[in-house]
Amino acid sequence: MPELQQPGAGDDVVLVERVRRGDGTAFDALVRRYLQQAFAVAYRILGQREDAEDLVQEAFVAALEHIDTFDTGREFRPWLLRIVANRALNARRSRDLRRTEEIPEHAAAGTRSPAADMEQREMEQRVRQALEVLPERQRAIVQLSGFEGLNSTDIGEILNIPAGTVRWELHQARRALRETLAVCRGSER
Repeated sequence: MPELQQPGAGDDVVLVERVRRGDGTAFDALVRRYLQQAFAVAYRILGQREDAEDLVQEAFVAALEHIDTFDTGREFRPWLLRIVANRALNARRSRDLRRTEEIPEHAAAGTRSPAADMEQREMEQRVRQALEVLPERQRAIVQLSGFEGLNSTDIGEILNIPAGTVRWELHQARRALRETLAVCRGSER
């Protein structure tokens, strides 16, 4: 059977059915289709590349083990990303995460001045600190919305909460972030 290239709910259902019949290549196609997005969600929640990579592998194994519980009347992507997000949130709560600094992507290019790099790192640090102050669910919603570009319906499915709650929590989180960052800017003066 030819491999499906473009993601779509109908294509995913076909692949899931093939996986249920024991077709490993169909699961490989699902992994290739959603690996990058699953990693992005895990990375945004955990903040560490190595932890996110490990978690995504575990999440795909869990998805394979529980593929029979997937409701083919729904979309596969939110189901998978819910597994990733739940595992990432649990890992964040229970593990002592490895702390390593990522090398900025622009560092090798040398296109910015050291002062600009330092200013950028300081701003990123302030934003990270402001995010850490948020309640866990709000932090996850901000990260999934702002960094991953997911809409409130998808976030609601991933976190298993109503889309209206997602919008309200996002509103509250953005207000808190604005206040926290305004205080940081005010203390610099």
